[in-house]
Amino acid sequence: MSEAFESRLARTAEAAAATHREFVARSAPQAAEAAKAIHDAVQAGRLILVFGNGGSATDAQHLAAELVVRFVRQRRAVAAIALTADSAVLTAGANDLGVEAMFARQVEALGKPGDVAVAITTSGRSANVNEALKVANARGMITVALTGRDGGEAGSLANVHVNVPSGETARIQEVHRTWIHAVCEWVEEDL
Repeated sequence: MSEAFESRLARTAEAAAATHREFVARSAPQAAEAAKAIHDAVQAGRLILVFGNGGSATDAQHLAAELVVRFVRQRRAVAAIALTADSAVLTAGANDLGVEAMFARQVEALGKPGDVAVAITTSGRSANVNEALKVANARGMITVALTGRDGGEAGSLANVHVNVPSGETARIQEVHRTWIHAVCEWVEEDL
């Protein structure tokens, strides 16, 4: 039994590593451009708004938490909000305005020109994520989409599209988390 799991673990780790290598080979310039947008916004005291659904919602919360609190070392707090975290706002928005508007309404309330909106979506096809990107663009925010597969509509809506060249949700999410950690490390070094 444990040998079977050890074999599965080795295959999963190699698949994750291969996806990471492909991501760096194909998407490093866009990944760096998106990181710079966040880095520069943090340096300027701007707000970072992050959102996504399901596993991407947890990634949004992870990014916001690392920016607000700390990644590795003590430093000043960074203004970042995961739009996935306030259950009252989410449920009121979904109930009163529809699920498609639950992130867009928060972007409308909080986002200002020069702030950064980070959309995390493995498919690029989540209507509520795409509506929030549209509102962020209309408000003059810098928009970043972290996607997988072909990027969907989110990829075309964002100022900076960071795509993981994979069709497997788990592999896409693993690379998104690695990018998040690299961004947090860089931002923290310069604070």
